[in-house]
Amino acid sequence: MKALVYQGPREVTVEEVPDARIERPTDVLVRVTSTNICGSDLHMYEGRTTLETGRVLGHENLGVVVEVGSGVDRVKTGDRVCLPFNVACGFCENCEAERTGFCLTVDSDTPGGAYGFAEMGTYAGGQAEFLRVPWGDFNCLVLPEDAQEKENDYVMLSDIFPTGYHATELAGVSPGESVVVYGAGPVGLMAAYSAALRGAGQVLVVDHHPDRLALAEKAGAIPVDDTEGDHVEQILERTGGGADKGCECVGYQAHDADGHEKPESTMNDLVASVRATGAIGVVGVFLPQDDGAPTELTREGKLPFDFGDFWFKGQRIGTGQANVKAYNRQLRDLIHHDKAKPSFIVSHELPLDDAPEAYRNFDDRLSGWTKVILKP
Repeated sequence: MKALVYQGPREVTVEEVPDARIERPTDVLVRVTSTNICGSDLHMYEGRTTLETGRVLGHENLGVVVEVGSGVDRVKTGDRVCLPFNVACGFCENCEAERTGFCLTVDSDTPGGAYGFAEMGTYAGGQAEFLRVPWGDFNCLVLPEDAQEKENDYVMLSDIFPTGYHATELAGVSPGESVVVYGAGPVGLMAAYSAALRGAGQVLVVDHHPDRLALAEKAGAIPVDDTEGDHVEQILERTGGGADKGCECVGYQAHDADGHEKPESTMNDLVASVRATGAIGVVGVFLPQDDGAPTELTREGKLPFDFGDFWFKGQRIGTGQANVKAYNRQLRDLIHHDKAKPSFIVSHELPLDDAPEAYRNFDDRLSGWTKVILKP
């Protein structure tokens, strides 16, 4: 089968690799029809993780079931399914508590597994023609009859829609509150969109890419361009002293307004722009080690964090990757009943063969490249 293979920093190729297949009775085999390029893929693409060469990328996947193992009861051949990026068993202590992002059964040295992802098991990614899904009954979200018609919406359930929603859950966004989101990439846009779905009275999104800020405005948020003066001051002024809640959707490769990499910038700016006793949800990726970071401290996964201000303001922080299965059924139903349309962020639909060029353009943040769906 064809698949996108990581060859090293900023080099991916489409190659013939061994076909994905059923390996255990609980496996499901899916023919991939949509698979997204994620901002997290760019961390690996740039060589900023420990991803091994030869790995197939792709953790935002949707497709049609073509084969099921003998131990699969619920999922049937022909079902259209969306796969959470979390690979999870469904029966360990964390999975039973709906913390599927931290499954204890996966073949990883740390809690949690994912398709085609560094340090999260050996599972092949879905930027390929076929994908093996472990524990298929648990991991496959079966889609309703409009699955093909709304495929570009439903594929967002694999990661970024639940992840954006998770940011608002970690922050505890409630109706009428003001929310500031740092980062207008796909996850930040979904956090802003989710805050609106939860009834936020005011949503602000900080970034400096005009095309992304335009999408934030389309989602009902107030765009804050951090190249146009002090964005913290802009937020304090617009919210009357600080937002009630904040969402960090950038992660460890954050840059300041001048384009210099400053991993701590979004965290400290959130402390400054969220009011006293407010809460912050952090879903941007932060790693315990980053050899490409700008300082010795940040290379060790540590941040110079304004803890004194954070403590003095009595704020709370929730962190961690999204437990997709905690949200994907409800978000699926919002799409099904036309209450949500996350595909508004999609800029490009391309065949798998165009993936290397798409990675280059998305990584270069070229204008208009906001979200790419590959169609194997």
